[in-house]
Amino acid sequence: MLERVIEIIVEQLSVEGASITEETSFKDDLGADSLDLYELVMAFEEEYGVEIPPEDLDGLTTVGAVIEYMKSKGVEA
Repeated sequence: MLERVIEIIVEQLSVEGASITEETSFKDDLGADSLDLYELVMAFEEEYGVEIPPEDLDGLTTVGAVIEYMKSKGVEA
């Protein structure tokens, strides 16, 4: 799942994927602003068929947090 999440991040943010790990922060490490994060969430929802409610967004600050969230919603790797 990590590889696909990284692919989505690279597509959405136009960043280099080689340096992205589970510990990578969207805001601090990738410079994502609120619009970038919104577009990322939409891409994750579309890719994994999961709706991410606004109240859950605060916890999705790193790549690993997104992966754990998807797993908690029943998404398989």
